Amino acid sequence: MAINPYDYAGGIARSGLLARLIVTGVLTPGIGPILARQEPKPIMRAILHGGLVDRTALRSDYLDELLEVGRRPGYPTVARAVYANLPGLLAARSRYAEVIAPVDVIYGEKDWSRPSDRQANRRLLPTADFIEVPNAGHFIALERPDVPANVLIGA
Repeated sequence: MAINPYDYAGGIARSGLLARLIVTGVLTPGIGPILARQEPKPIMRAILHGGLVDRTALRSDYLDELLEVGRRPGYPTVARAVYANLPGLLAARSRYAEVIAPVDVIYGEKDWSRPSDRQANRRLLPTADFIEVPNAGHFIALERPDVPANVLIGA
């Protein structure tokens, strides 16, 4: 199962200007590790809201948990590595034609991917089942956890 895969140019930067600035800053030599350690709650909330249609789906306790994880030793290194490897997710598309396992691809109607990105994946994964969730954004697991759950149980 792939939920709103980051397999298109721009990735998280499509969330909005704030996310684009944060990711660029975190990847910048010198200041990047410092910025990766800074996760003010209002900024994290704003970035995550950029991936939601229903902003009430971002619960305060979940945001607190994300911020707590971000304070763990080594997290800034991991965050920088994840952002630095985003181009590899785009490169992975070249291998989609090799996929033989059953695949479900789920997109929120308002995901950061464009319809052209989704159509390209349909061509590359012709046997995959594609689901578009109405009135949902990038974080379907927050807005509509029932959708991936039902796919997993075959409902």
